[in-house]
Amino acid sequence: MYQVQFKRLPGNEDIELPSKMSELAAGYDVRAAVTEPITLHPGERKLIPTGFAMAMPGELEAQIRPRSGLAFKHGITCLNSPGTIDADYRGEVKVLLVNLGQEPFTIERGERIAQMLFQVVPAVTIHEVEELSDTIRGAGGFGHTGV
Repeated sequence: MYQVQFKRLPGNEDIELPSKMSELAAGYDVRAAVTEPITLHPGERKLIPTGFAMAMPGELEAQIRPRSGLAFKHGITCLNSPGTIDADYRGEVKVLLVNLGQEPFTIERGERIAQMLFQVVPAVTIHEVEELSDTIRGAGGFGHTGV
């Protein structure tokens, strides 16, 4: 079990910290800590504050991902998804939202805007080599196996 510490930032005592909405949910819902409603027009993107900072062990990263309901119903999604929060970052967590829908969408204070998942980051070492081992696939990519 990993321990992640959350610090509620001043002026955000009314904003819930990330929480799971069901017992077996993988993600923790993250809420908007906007001081006033923000409208995202079609094609527009904005960085939305969450009102918290956090500290997690070096073995973890946090990933910010879209909420399926916002994406399906309104076309609201996260850019740079999944967004990575590194273990050594201590600033306010913010969510980069974009409106891919056809109608303006207003984000209210305390609204659930994204989900955060924690992932273990494996320790790796980088080794430069002259040649790589061969595979059947080789360098094939970007649709090489069909449509």
